[in-house]
Amino acid sequence: MSPSFYQWQGDDLIIACHLQPKASKDEFCGEQNERLKIRITAPPIDGKANAHLCKFLAKQFGVSKSRVSIIQGELSRQKRLCITSPTKLPAILNIQSSTEPK
Repeated sequence: MSPSFYQWQGDDLIIACHLQPKASKDEFCGEQNERLKIRITAPPIDGKANAHLCKFLAKQFGVSKSRVSIIQGELSRQKRLCITSPTKLPAILNIQSSTEPK
């Protein structure tokens, strides 16, 4: 069964996540309530957690930071993000695409 926290919109990947700031390390923690749980080390102050989250996801999906955007939940732990044309897919996510990323 495929995880329910993501969907493809053309070449873009939309991910619903639950963010845990001020963690001991940056990591994916699996699915929680139909969202991908992500831990990051940055504190939730002055947008630092959001910036760090975008940087972490950009590295994991092989894209520049400008290709990761928060489309919902800027001030919440519950977020929806768009990753524009990811070039790689982290194995831990078990994400399937109808076409391989470019």
